Amino acid sequence: MYRSKTVALALALAAGCQSQDAAPTNDREDAVAPSTEAAREPFDVVEASFLDMQHAMEDGRTSSREIVEQYLQRIATYDHRLRATLAVNPQALAEADRLDAERAAGLVRGPLHGVPIALKDNIHTVEMPTTGGAVAFEGFVPPYEATLVRDLRDAGAIIIAKTSLTELANWVATGMPNGYSALGHYGMNPYDPRRDPREGFDDGRAVLDTGGSSSGIGTAANLWAASVGTETSGSIQIPSSNNMLVSIKPTVGLISRHGVIPITADQDTPGPMAKSVADAAYLLDALVSGPDAEDPATPACAPPQGGYASALDLEALRGARIGIPRAFYYEPTTPPGATQPMGGLSADEAALMQRAIAVLEDAGAIIVDPVDIPSVVAKDADDNQLLFGNCFDLPQGKGGDARCSVVMKYGMKRDFNAWLDSLGDDAPVASLTALREFNLAHPQRDAIRYEQEQLDISDEMDVELDRQRYLDDRAKDLRLCREQGLDAALEAHDLDALLFPSWHSENMLNKAGYPAVGVPFGFVPNEPDPPLPDGFGAQPLPFGVSFVGTACSEARLIGLAYAFEKRTNARVPPPQFP
Repeated sequence: MYRSKTVALALALAAGCQSQDAAPTNDREDAVAPSTEAAREPFDVVEASFLDMQHAMEDGRTSSREIVEQYLQRIATYDHRLRATLAVNPQALAEADRLDAERAAGLVRGPLHGVPIALKDNIHTVEMPTTGGAVAFEGFVPPYEATLVRDLRDAGAIIIAKTSLTELANWVATGMPNGYSALGHYGMNPYDPRRDPREGFDDGRAVLDTGGSSSGIGTAANLWAASVGTETSGSIQIPSSNNMLVSIKPTVGLISRHGVIPITADQDTPGPMAKSVADAAYLLDALVSGPDAEDPATPACAPPQGGYASALDLEALRGARIGIPRAFYYEPTTPPGATQPMGGLSADEAALMQRAIAVLEDAGAIIVDPVDIPSVVAKDADDNQLLFGNCFDLPQGKGGDARCSVVMKYGMKRDFNAWLDSLGDDAPVASLTALREFNLAHPQRDAIRYEQEQLDISDEMDVELDRQRYLDDRAKDLRLCREQGLDAALEAHDLDALLFPSWHSENMLNKAGYPAVGVPFGFVPNEPDPPLPDGFGAQPLPFGVSFVGTACSEARLIGLAYAFEKRTNARVPPPQFP
């Protein structure tokens, strides 16, 4: 099996590694001599921050090679239970040696120097396959690497692995569970790494939802220091919240998408997933490189002087104006023409959000509550964003898509085929049509275990003939999510940010192309419908909060999130993976 080879490689690489309880050595002639206390305590990567690693490497307690070795050992030990990894970089130790040599020569590239980072497996690398989890792309090594991979290498990062994902970033089938792909099968949430036992759900899927198409599993379980995910509609925010991670979903165009398997350029963006706001900010700095001739959306924003890490401010909440969008996001609301209310929070979620608001007030923030987002409470159906979601299922194919946005299904046809064209003769399939045909021809390999209705409704789009419909829907998305949505709410109340529960802003946020920074905050019960069997002992689901702003407001959001994080310290590592 595909993943068996991956784990075997991790085992082989880890076989020559020193044991985790052996004291690290330091052969650098010019290294800072470790203190007596430091020499007594070997460095442990579990929950270590980027700066923890930098300090430990600088004072001689560890090296980049030893850090990589520890992570490889953790992959070899835990990945058979978690299924977090689709590929391991066979050059990781060699890269670590090279970066250790640079450090010994006095060259330190920055906070990521020698730090192992994993990438979602829809991001091109040339030393590992890029598969999107699809059978048709098994073993595919692209002819070029993603711009963001080049930028990470320039910052001194080591690309240690490719993470599991929901197949093709969750644009295959509506019934596909989060974290499933034909190549990786089912990823497990490390906060309850068991399979769902309920009849009808007992196909191997996780009992605790792993979240959207990016994987937070390996970062949460300390299989690497941090990871890069991608988001089109919630796929950085949701897995981060569900795995107790910090997320930065950037403004579209802040980070280059060149070399990333697309859904739609209108909404796609890579972004950091990390265990702390500081690490996420440092990772964002490494990913933002300015204009990229291969991605016309760049540069969407000018980074702040000193980089995004300069926004890490313990006092950022003092005097900040933060709005609470009650309608739909906190409390149910009934849009025009509907007979039942939509949205709202459970009692446990509402209690957590009330505690979060109290933390903000104690830190000196000015809370504006409630803040109505005009397109959420609009009385005219054509102006109500809740009534204009994305077309995503077979009934919303041609002829059934009058009341949903075609942007994602149209964009998949346009941009996926353009991406395949960029691969030239190396392309595993010639077109989206050819991918669908391949899947239909390989059912025995689980290529269409959950069917492929999202690919079907995308492929029926005509990029030329349906262009005006796409343009109309794109304009409506922007009107409802920017002008009459987030911008309207922020400007009407002179706000620095809106505070959303967990990832709940994702639909409006992604259509707008705006940023959000998510922070872990607590847990809520895992109570699916139908319920789990008596005595199963379901573990709770991590739950975070997110700070949302207008375009290019990442620096302000990072400051708010950092000040909140330092007052709450809510993240706890998954106890089963020490």
